Amino acid sequence: MSVLDKQGAGRRNPVPEKTPGTSADSDGADGSRSAPRRSPSGRRWRSAALNAVSVALGIAIWWTLASAGFKLPTPPEVVSRAGTLIDNGTLGKDVVASLTRVLIGFALGTAVAVPVGFLMGWYGVLRSLIEPWIQFFRTIPPLAIIPLAVVVMGIDETPKIFVIFLAAFLACVISTFQGVVDVDRTLINAARVLGARDAVIFARVVVPASTPFILVGMRVGLGSAWATLVAAELVAAQQGLGYRMQNAELYYDLPTIFVGLISIGILGLLMDRILLLAERKLTGWQERR
Repeated sequence: MSVLDKQGAGRRNPVPEKTPGTSADSDGADGSRSAPRRSPSGRRWRSAALNAVSVALGIAIWWTLASAGFKLPTPPEVVSRAGTLIDNGTLGKDVVASLTRVLIGFALGTAVAVPVGFLMGWYGVLRSLIEPWIQFFRTIPPLAIIPLAVVVMGIDETPKIFVIFLAAFLACVISTFQGVVDVDRTLINAARVLGARDAVIFARVVVPASTPFILVGMRVGLGSAWATLVAAELVAAQQGLGYRMQNAELYYDLPTIFVGLISIGILGLLMDRILLLAERKLTGWQERR
């Protein structure tokens, strides 16, 4: 039995027995009937319907602004340009190139940020040694590192992935560190009283309690990685959504720019939903609204 289970067992109240004619689930203490709870499937369908309405409303506003004379391409023009880019294979190659850079940079940034954040939160000496450098680099935008990265690392894929890695790392390491620091000291002390060693406390108490913070940091880091992508692909890139948008800017090709923007938004949204699903699976014990 884990530390959390032992604490909960000591405070568990007996469940009152139901008697015929009473309903503990639906009636309040004063006899009033509470509102029925919506089932999880019902909430999902309601959320999906609201999402569809929001997307339709956004497209309608966009179309209205374009028709009113704003310098915006209409949705049919963007769809037509996307079809052209898909047919000639340009969009597919750009998506693969950009997605590869983001995935590699984000994966490396997260893989380094999580253990560094744990070490900073668990050991005070390492926190004092590492935290000033983390805070120092947080004040420097990753885009400002690009010139230095190009000079030191060349003009191949390395500097592009490095700046994406840096953006993801800085966002995730702070969240992980904060998650470890915010672990309830009572749980840690209780585990020590029960004879648990540091490794057991770390695995059974600190990691589960920090998981929500880590996943939130990963979501923020993912957004930072995509935000850094366009600037990273300015560095001697020949393919990629950011490169395609910058090239289209030279010719005032607004439909192509919109195709790139929408593609980045859709890919980022899908990846965020995957992380959100992982968060719900790994933190099912956490109470949600």
